[in-house]
Amino acid sequence: MIKSFVSRCIRPLALTAIAVGVAGGAQAGSLSIGHTTWVGYGTLYLAQDLGYFKEKGLSVELPTIEEASMYMAAQASGKLSGSASTLDEILKYRPQFCFKAVAALDESHGGDGVLVGKEVNSLQELKGKAVAVNEGSVSQFWLNYLLKNAGMKMSDLTIQNMTADDAATAFIAGRVPAAVTWEPHLSTVREKHTGKVLVDSSSTPGVIVDVVALNCEVVEKQPEDVKALVAGLYKAVRYTQEHPQEAYAIMAKGVGGYLADPAELASAAKGVRFYDQAMSEALLGSNGSKGAAEGVLKLANETASELQGKPYNVSYADLIDNRFITPK
Repeated sequence: MIKSFVSRCIRPLALTAIAVGVAGGAQAGSLSIGHTTWVGYGTLYLAQDLGYFKEKGLSVELPTIEEASMYMAAQASGKLSGSASTLDEILKYRPQFCFKAVAALDESHGGDGVLVGKEVNSLQELKGKAVAVNEGSVSQFWLNYLLKNAGMKMSDLTIQNMTADDAATAFIAGRVPAAVTWEPHLSTVREKHTGKVLVDSSSTPGVIVDVVALNCEVVEKQPEDVKALVAGLYKAVRYTQEHPQEAYAIMAKGVGGYLADPAELASAAKGVRFYDQAMSEALLGSNGSKGAAEGVLKLANETASELQGKPYNVSYADLIDNRFITPK
């Protein structure tokens, strides 16, 4: 059974200067990338362990910081070169300092879902009902996406703010009629027949997607290091495709935490898709052309504006630099 994905929750905090014990950002031949504990970041560790970065002259540090506001603060102050996060999450910080997404890492592909009673067959049937979801998180961003596609809006529901774990617990206990959560709770409900998964993220490819975002100064002053990072990631994804069990064992050792057991990580990996070069290009585009992320950014701007109570208008060029996606 996969352990809780609690570290992936987003708890928005003010962006303040928080001291984090990691190496500084802009240093030729070196990158430091902060991240939470998440299976999708496993290819960073795989490329590091197999020497794919080192063979290109790049040293990569991967400090685990289990709070988005903290690693973004460290990145803003130059204590980190960048971070690994979802596109919708980092967009909220882009107006405060300059960074760019340079490569896609993974997408949730079945790992997130909406739990409902067995009698519910559509989102429209939840109108006016309580739905447990972590406000300000990727779960609410994804729910907003689902609702818009169904011709609905967040105000059509009665939102009860809970972490993804608490939302699942409340649903299973019968305290709420619906909940937005992720694995292992989706599997638990399926196995115990305590409800059903109305929709999961396998039906929304390219919406919940993690990227590597580097500070603009790093991108401009260390282009060869960015190329080495992206090339190493692509090579790690190929290794994962060809040698999955060996890859998961290495990833588990690096990612650690609740994914330290290779079996746990392999199980968690079923709910994600690791992005190779072609998938990254399809999402982020290449050499100035836009990709499918344009729609995600539009929704992320709308969602952030609604939740934060102020307008967000982060452009494609503001957030994405796809010069490194396609090898030259």
